[in-house]
Amino acid sequence: MSSAEHPASSPASDSHHKPPVEHLVVTEHKLVLGKRTLEYTATCGTLLLQEVHSEAEGAQKGQFKGHKTRASVFFIAYTLKREGKKAPSASERPLTFSFNGGPGSSSVWLHLGLLGPQRVPTDEMGQCGAPPYALTDNEFSLLSDSDLVFIDPVGTGHSRVAEGEKLAEYHEYQRDLDAVGEFIRLYLTRNARWASPKYLIGESYGTTRAAGLSRHLQDKHNIHLNGLMLVSMAVDFQTLGFDHGNELPFPLFLPTYAATAWYHKALKPAQLKKPLKQVVSEAEEFANGEYWLALMQGSRLSPERRQKVAETLSTYSGLSVAYLLRCDLRPTEFRFFKELLRERGQTVGRLDSRFLGLDRDDAGEHPEDDAGMNNLVGAYAVGINRVLREQLKYERDEPYLVIAPLWNTWAWKGFEGKYVNVGDSLRRAMHANPDMRIYVASGYYDLATPHAAGDYTLSHLGLHGSLHGKIQVSYFEAGHMMYIHPPSLERMAQELREFVRGGADTGR
Repeated sequence: MSSAEHPASSPASDSHHKPPVEHLVVTEHKLVLGKRTLEYTATCGTLLLQEVHSEAEGAQKGQFKGHKTRASVFFIAYTLKREGKKAPSASERPLTFSFNGGPGSSSVWLHLGLLGPQRVPTDEMGQCGAPPYALTDNEFSLLSDSDLVFIDPVGTGHSRVAEGEKLAEYHEYQRDLDAVGEFIRLYLTRNARWASPKYLIGESYGTTRAAGLSRHLQDKHNIHLNGLMLVSMAVDFQTLGFDHGNELPFPLFLPTYAATAWYHKALKPAQLKKPLKQVVSEAEEFANGEYWLALMQGSRLSPERRQKVAETLSTYSGLSVAYLLRCDLRPTEFRFFKELLRERGQTVGRLDSRFLGLDRDDAGEHPEDDAGMNNLVGAYAVGINRVLREQLKYERDEPYLVIAPLWNTWAWKGFEGKYVNVGDSLRRAMHANPDMRIYVASGYYDLATPHAAGDYTLSHLGLHGSLHGKIQVSYFEAGHMMYIHPPSLERMAQELREFVRGGADTGR
């Protein structure tokens, strides 16, 4: 990859005494994809989120003193140069806005794992290797078919609130939609991209944000999308919350328990002889039938029936019958991480249960760390800092926040006293815009947002029957970030290219 820097505005040094200003750095690059060479422009920097404020309290409507800066949002945009006279102009080319989850994650994972022109390479399993890690051109980049804009929500990456503003104000479901939605509107306007087919891609909590934005953009900005790409769905939090009295997660996590136990050869020999998909299918059948009915019985379940259910549950989960009876047939996810391979002195990962961890001892209920995340975070931190300095010439000394634990204090105004479920926003957006299509990617080894939970969510949207065909679901033999697994990356990249090629006219 080659680059040549334009003399655009260069970043100034940080100062607590100066109001925030917009910094943009523009560079030119080439990416060789086989016989095709992509020439593109990279723009990175900050856009300011501003609000009009009155000259004086009680001023007449429309009278204002100026614009008050609330926050600066950092982004990285890749725009392909026009290839020949028949190619669509920049204003008509598909445009994809990307963000990750957490809440509290920057956009680095989808950027350097799947979509961007560079990626963090992995081995055949998905391991990033040893420090200082590597960075390579991404032959699977979606840039071949869509321009890309990676958005870091406020409090992540280089996105910050203005001096005197409260950071917590942006760490709330609706305020997050307001900020990201305003950024999208502003980007479309400044870059003359209203005529482009528009897509969102989000991962994990990014799917929560994308589903909410699909309706918010319609209501607030009259922006109708061509499609959403939802990676590792988290739209109905009741499917994911192991709270006392909520039986829903237990059957929905079981198929992924089965996949995990199969992968680590922790099932009985008869099950290990079967292919993964057959084991998962059988686990789903049991989970949706006999297991679900048993959970609904509670203490009314007879001892004989409880024993039989525990035996079948052991067959698919890899946990012992005695352990399952001790936890009342309800193994939570963190207990599973610790218990499955306890006798081997190993724990399994949450984001990707193929990965193994080590604890100080083997007696606890919860693992010390997530082995899946430990594999990734160091490599992606190296990758984004190298891309910013070496490729994009964005030179600032403040840290790029790859991930911040904002989920600990995230506010849910409007969802008080109930589970967060933004599925109705997605349903309403699809009913208002029947041409909008949905692509869902789920990993068989994802124990953060299991595939069965995503399937349950989709089947309970209340979507009109005529629109079911607008949803495409793909399953991968990998985890939450399924694209770290090379075979999954190749197939997923091809499916995303085909998805955005659908354009604005997909039929009904």
